[in-house]
Amino acid sequence: MKTLQEIEARLAEIASEIEERGAELNAEQITAFDKEVKELKEMKAALIAANEQRAGLLTSIAEGRAPGASVVRTFPSPGSPGEQRAAGNVEPLESMEYRKAFMAHVLRAEPIPAEYRAAAITKTSDIGVMIPTTVLNKIIEKLEAVGMILPLVTRTAYKGGLTIPTSTAKPVATWVAEGAGSDKQKKTTGSLSFAYHKLRCAVAVTLEVDTMALSAFESTLMNNVVEAMTKALEEAIVNGDGTGKPKGILTETPETGQTINSAVPSYKDLINAEAALPIEYENGAVWCMSKKTFMQYYGLTDETGQPIGRVNYGIAGRPERSLLGRPVVVCNYVTSFTSGMATGTAFAFLFNFTDYVLNTNYAMGVKHYEDHATDDQVTKAVMLVDGKTVDKGSLVVVKKSA
Repeated sequence: MKTLQEIEARLAEIASEIEERGAELNAEQITAFDKEVKELKEMKAALIAANEQRAGLLTSIAEGRAPGASVVRTFPSPGSPGEQRAAGNVEPLESMEYRKAFMAHVLRAEPIPAEYRAAAITKTSDIGVMIPTTVLNKIIEKLEAVGMILPLVTRTAYKGGLTIPTSTAKPVATWVAEGAGSDKQKKTTGSLSFAYHKLRCAVAVTLEVDTMALSAFESTLMNNVVEAMTKALEEAIVNGDGTGKPKGILTETPETGQTINSAVPSYKDLINAEAALPIEYENGAVWCMSKKTFMQYYGLTDETGQPIGRVNYGIAGRPERSLLGRPVVVCNYVTSFTSGMATGTAFAFLFNFTDYVLNTNYAMGVKHYEDHATDDQVTKAVMLVDGKTVDKGSLVVVKKSA
């Protein structure tokens, strides 16, 4: 039979091993740990009960009472949570027992023990059981692929409503005989104006959750807001309809002969697209498509059996994709190719992203305020933005054909 000290030491060992190994543990190992913990707790409870029974027997003998007679005991008030912490008492959600109970609740849907239920169950409807305080910083959020398009476009900061002249033709030099002149040429110009489109993202955190469960989110809340706005901007750059948001690249009509129709991703698509891309726009043009579409092209081979796609690993092992030597930007804003997709849907395009101008009249401003009606803590970010393709010469679109 183990002593109480040995049981406590073994329980601490198990807890430490679970913390250190974490995701490496399989279901069988977790079940074994769970079984051992239950056995140790039963042994501990039996020892404590035996000790209390022995102590009660000795006390009753010393006080002259009959063994087993009931004794009324009084306990001092535990005091406020602050006083408990000052006295060195551990808060319920920080205890090792609650952390193990929480793990059992998540893995095996076991109910939270009664002694922790009052502290663990919240009144907020969209939050179930409270996460143990000591593991709160290990929360992993669902990742989203953002930030591939925004760094590539041209950024400006003109005032909204301002008309900017753009040239539609370039002068042509001519060879002339000695003493002869050349024709005077007029420089024709058009104009480009940016509107005011307001992009707003607000995140509200209830006061109860902010003080009880979201201490780890405080440092990442701003990153979440920025990520959300980045995603909205990039989606508009590619697909925006120009109504209340920037006009996207794929909503532009390509120049004559720069639309490729394809029934299925093939080597011929890439050849035709490269042929359609004017030589003056060669430099800087890149492919843009979803990762699924890229992998379909990546699996193709040319006439000699050589793969036409490449994935190299550049700085810090980051993948660098290319098709026929041209870089590929993968994103989730272009529809992935499927055999059942609608005819005329674009699933890949060539473009020089510097030919797209994103104008931010009011760069992102962030405000924190309290909604007095609900006591919610709100983080709000706002910016005024517009965007347009200023030169369609580098745009070659691959669309699904019937």
